[in-house]
Amino acid sequence: MKTPIPNYAYFRGKIVPYSEAKIGVMSHALNYGTAVFGGIRGYWNESEEELFIFRPTDHFKRLFNSAKLMVMDLGHTQQELIDLTVELLQTEGYRQDVYVRPMAYFSDQIIGVKLHDLQTEVTIFSVPFDKYVDNDTGAHVTFSSWRRVDDNMIPARTKVAGAYVNTAFIKTDAVRAGFDEALVLSADGHISEGSAENIFMMRDGLLITPPITDNILEGITRKTIIELAEQDLGMKVVQRSVDRTEVFICEELFMTGTAAAVTAITKVDHRVVGDGKMGPVTTKLRKLYDDAVRGKLKHHRDWNYPVYEKMMVKAK
Repeated sequence: MKTPIPNYAYFRGKIVPYSEAKIGVMSHALNYGTAVFGGIRGYWNESEEELFIFRPTDHFKRLFNSAKLMVMDLGHTQQELIDLTVELLQTEGYRQDVYVRPMAYFSDQIIGVKLHDLQTEVTIFSVPFDKYVDNDTGAHVTFSSWRRVDDNMIPARTKVAGAYVNTAFIKTDAVRAGFDEALVLSADGHISEGSAENIFMMRDGLLITPPITDNILEGITRKTIIELAEQDLGMKVVQRSVDRTEVFICEELFMTGTAAAVTAITKVDHRVVGDGKMGPVTTKLRKLYDDAVRGKLKHHRDWNYPVYEKMMVKAK
């Protein structure tokens, strides 16, 4: 999938044409991967003619946590960044699903590996966005030969730009081998996550997902699925370590992520998951999630942050 080029970006304190949002090739973030970022989705609700940002408070809280671990001072409050995101989306004028990328990075043009005494810049851009995994109702995945980064190496719970080289190795090797995605093991051999997705499985009537201590990203979509499963479907969700072989004998398996949404896995390596098609729990959670992100679940409406309603309020 070729990513469209944005028209605008928030850059150095204001919204500018995207062509003006440029950094130097000596920038610390480019040379050493010293940046943190978020991935936020906006979903178009046709009947309301509204673009809803999904759970922005949770996303920016995680961005601030990532920045804290990287010794960054963002120079903004979380609400200020939400407001800037709304303004950017209003400027773009999207009437379709979008992906928003806020990023904080060290902009100093110096040689030297460190995190202290550096200048932090914040930028935000957005692009139209559809599917992350094309085969999202029946993905075929493999176990990666690469291990997930460990918390004592690069904090896996943060979205640190440099850590995504690990993801790139995992994804490229899987796709070039003919798979849609990959499952990644932690250093101790338990399933951590996909290349950039959290993992859930149904086994013996329980919905199971690896815990945050197994080097996973603390996913907002993961959090949402747990809440939907417990609150809307009345299911018991268990967070525990998952052995590699469990996915070969589970009833259902799926991935979650801001980009991937809820992606069903129907085959791991050359073993069929369940009966080889998307299972009933995955189907229900996919539908609930899609309704939730578009503001169609009234009891979860606080997850949805309107873009154009804010424009009308401001105009008044």
